Amino acid sequence: LLYLIVMSEEEYNSEEYIYYSARPEWKDVQPLPQDDGPNPVVRIAYTEKFKDVYGYMRAVLRSGEKSQRVLDLTTDAIDCNPANYTVWHYRRQVLQAINADLNEEMIFIADVILSEPKNYQVWYHRQKLVEWTEDPAKELSLTAEVLEEDGKNYHSWQHRQWIVQRYGLWDGELDFTDEMIKKDLRNNSAWNQRYFIVSNTTGFTDDVIERELQYVIPLVRKAPNNESTWNYLHGVLKDKRLSEQPLVRTLCDYLYNQHVPSSHLLSTMVEIYEEEAEKGNNESLQSALELCHKLATKVDPIRQQYWEYTSRRLTIAYGAESKGSSEDKTNPDP
Repeated sequence: LLYLIVMSEEEYNSEEYIYYSARPEWKDVQPLPQDDGPNPVVRIAYTEKFKDVYGYMRAVLRSGEKSQRVLDLTTDAIDCNPANYTVWHYRRQVLQAINADLNEEMIFIADVILSEPKNYQVWYHRQKLVEWTEDPAKELSLTAEVLEEDGKNYHSWQHRQWIVQRYGLWDGELDFTDEMIKKDLRNNSAWNQRYFIVSNTTGFTDDVIERELQYVIPLVRKAPNNESTWNYLHGVLKDKRLSEQPLVRTLCDYLYNQHVPSSHLLSTMVEIYEEEAEKGNNESLQSALELCHKLATKVDPIRQQYWEYTSRRLTIAYGAESKGSSEDKTNPDP
């Protein structure tokens, strides 16, 4: 028989804790024990406190009681297991039923978030409270505090995007992404936030594109193997032709002449040469094919088959074989 120990007695059976079974105000409730069936495959070694709390939690879920004492019970249940969705859901029902002070609840959930920042349930609970109160005043500072500890915390970025978009808190957000990128230019979440902000405010007008290229290109040069900066550059120019961007051409020529072994650099150059090959430039086609070979054999061998496929596709589309049948053009594989 296997046992899974999920909590420590020391953590959850402190001297201050009084079992619900010993509390006079709970004598009217009969706890419901956990039913794992007669032959559990892996018996979970619940602590005595856990069994006590959740026995009463199951009882009030069955009875449907919503009161201050039940709200306090959910606090203990969350302390035992902060990821229990059912407890959080019922807690919200209790909050509304007893017309609880939501400011106190905001303080409570902020503390839980700071101790459990990667928990889906706590962030959703926070979001519902903001919806109920229509008060986003503390959300940017809360997410910033979480991101100070973990700059790539998905939940915090997601909550921040929701807050910014729902309540129009765009001012200063571009500066915030700049601060986060300066701390870690490989933080893809910060780059994603920057793209999100620009897309939903000014949009990528010609002036904005110029500004963002001036912003990202020095960071590409600083870390040419950083995928995040290359992705952002491509995102900024997704509706433009790379071959018509002098700043990008200058960047690529500089890095290539420095013999930087970056797959992101070479793949960008392949795109540039392909655009030129579309216009009948055979020299650019040959350059693209040479880069595909270099990527497949030296720089990016993990994707060898992809680069070999790209080479065949380019040859069929723009090389001598392009005069062949339409079937060949749509199926570059031999």
